[in-house]
Amino acid sequence: MGVRTRIEDAWAERLWIDHLITGTAVGLHVLVIRLTGSGDWLRWIDSSQRTDLYAAAAGVVSAIGGLSAIAISIYTAANGERLRAVRRQHQGQLRRSWRSLLQGTAWCCLLLLAALSLDREHDPLSARFLFECALAFAALRFPRLIWLFDRIMQVSDIDLAEPERAPAPVRDPHWVRRRQGTPP
Repeated sequence: MGVRTRIEDAWAERLWIDHLITGTAVGLHVLVIRLTGSGDWLRWIDSSQRTDLYAAAAGVVSAIGGLSAIAISIYTAANGERLRAVRRQHQGQLRRSWRSLLQGTAWCCLLLLAALSLDREHDPLSARFLFECALAFAALRFPRLIWLFDRIMQVSDIDLAEPERAPAPVRDPHWVRRRQGTPP
């Protein structure tokens, strides 16, 4: 197993790391803004533009959440031999991953709607950081969705690429008599 595979496996198994990275990144950004007074890119635009941005982001995240629900439907409908074996052997991890991806989408939408409703002219409540948090979290979760869907589709494609085995012919118990010309 190569280094890349080990890193991918560790990343795939640790769903909590997205929360940690998001919290750290946004926390550091807030700290830099508070200490230096610069780098607050959302404060540079007025409130109406920010709320338009929040609403657009909520729409995009919701659409991607809908696509992930479709991906789950495709996953559950696929019925190849290998995919059934994967689902049988890893059902807990797969369910946890799919659930986490859908919950993450809902969480991002909730944060975006909260930012949309709380943002005011000079953003006294710093609602823009809710937007940053949602955006960072979504940016970490979407590659996870693509990765998981790609892995499932690879297994499914292998099943589809191999021709199905033809069923064994039904043996006629009277074939010997017919061949000899005697009635059964």
